[in-house]
Amino acid sequence: MTSAVLASIDPSVLAEGVNLMWVAVVCFLIFFMHAGFAMLEAGQVRAKNVANQLTKNLLTWSVGVLVYFLVGFGVEGLSAGGGFSAASALGDGGWVNSWLFGAVFAMTAATIVSGAVAGRAKLRAYVAYTIAISAVIYPVVAGITWGGGFLGGGGLGFTDFAGGMIVHGMGGIAGLTAAYVLGPRMDRYAEDGSSNVIPGHSMTFAVLGTLILAFGWYGFNVGTTATVFSVTDAGELALGGYASVGRVALGTTLGMAAGGVGAAAASLALSKKVDTLYVANGLLAGLVGVTGIANLVTWWGAVAVGLLCGLQLPLVFEFVSDTMKIDDVCAVFPVHGSAGVLGVLALPFVSINGFSVDLLVSQVIGVVVITAWTVIATAIVFGAFKALGQARVTPEHERDGLDVSEHGVETYPEFGRANVATDGGPSVVDATESANDSPRADGGEESGAEIKMVTAVVRPDKLGAIKQALAEVNAPSLTVTNVSGRGSQPAKKGQWRGEEFTVDLHQKVKVEVVVADIPADEVAEAIAGAAKTGEPGDGKVFIMPVEDALQVRTGATGPEAV
Repeated sequence: MTSAVLASIDPSVLAEGVNLMWVAVVCFLIFFMHAGFAMLEAGQVRAKNVANQLTKNLLTWSVGVLVYFLVGFGVEGLSAGGGFSAASALGDGGWVNSWLFGAVFAMTAATIVSGAVAGRAKLRAYVAYTIAISAVIYPVVAGITWGGGFLGGGGLGFTDFAGGMIVHGMGGIAGLTAAYVLGPRMDRYAEDGSSNVIPGHSMTFAVLGTLILAFGWYGFNVGTTATVFSVTDAGELALGGYASVGRVALGTTLGMAAGGVGAAAASLALSKKVDTLYVANGLLAGLVGVTGIANLVTWWGAVAVGLLCGLQLPLVFEFVSDTMKIDDVCAVFPVHGSAGVLGVLALPFVSINGFSVDLLVSQVIGVVVITAWTVIATAIVFGAFKALGQARVTPEHERDGLDVSEHGVETYPEFGRANVATDGGPSVVDATESANDSPRADGGEESGAEIKMVTAVVRPDKLGAIKQALAEVNAPSLTVTNVSGRGSQPAKKGQWRGEEFTVDLHQKVKVEVVVADIPADEVAEAIAGAAKTGEPGDGKVFIMPVEDALQVRTGATGPEAV
């Protein structure tokens, strides 16, 4: 009975259904990569620019996918040598395996640029570029290569399996060009030309974003084996592009791992430390390197290309930032640009088909053409906005942060505010009169008593012990503020993506206690005793007179208000 049912099934219908389902799932997986891009970029920018970066990622998809549907898809066909065929004219199946599959690749190329121009590009300029890259810049590249244009298989023979150069290389080169036109962020370079490191606000975000991207990358590479089944001339089912799925999955995994190892090794050689962000970026660079060659690369070739892309990452980033003086905030060029170029150029040397001079020539020409087109088109768009004074925000807005100036929001509204959480103490101290028969701990018993403020700047981890010590001397009322500063504590060396910077402002908490009937020196001694470790950086305690006080609720003044 089973054989009879199977015999009644049209193999072409089964193949089409499975293929459509596969492509749809892959597109959803590639879309999820935008969550990775958002986290990775948000982690590498300052806290005051996080909402702006997240907004750019949201608008890249929202604006870009509409533009690609209305214009870009047709331009892609036009640049391939055919006519303008609108995506709206496709049928149900075509909207998945043709338009949507192209759209998620186009949006990946577009979103890469946002990381390079972070922290200073006006939102209107970035959105305008998103329109340009979705409507024309990327579709032209895809059309002359994958679409069958003069660089593709029907012409020169340029080979790029899943977009190592067409998507990632192009995006990285566009980001570098845009960053050059915009100029560096304020304070990125000193007057003498030396680099000032501007660390991002969250290594956690950056690493988690990297891992989300790596997960989605299986959809990017393995998903490009877009046809699971094909139907032979005899009407039988056979594996389509899925026949190479094992090699693609293996190359993707090995290249990813080798990229992380290569970046770690280069970081260790350059700075004597394994830089976390370099490892994360190197893992992505390895993925980019094998993306264009995953269906044809040998296993050892995938390792070699991934390792090379990881090794080049710190070197290229330092060359771009220190020699070229281009402020590529999220290192999009060494991660996507140069790694994408290296990957497709390496194919003739690591292909399962052996070395080919013709293939090497076609790969070189393809890289040159795509690079030239991307640089010229991107420079025109951002150059036009720069000429109109609309490319980047004002110095005042850049200093305040793009979250407030561009969006009117703060990503972390409680950061540094009065209700910021402290590290607390073992219990809540009840300072009400009913809970304690001792004289009022916050003063006011004796008429004419002197009011004093005890201010201490101490280590944050000592706050709990200080709170307890103050309660024991009947002075539990206090104000706590997160601060940073420097005194006798020596400066430290920090590192962000391999670049060292000096940390001479140390994180502290400022504790303020106002007393009237409790001796100020007892309060000072209690704080000092609880805060002391015997090492430089324990802090200082100051005692200052207070001229007067006013209690808001009752209107009482003097010691009674304290």
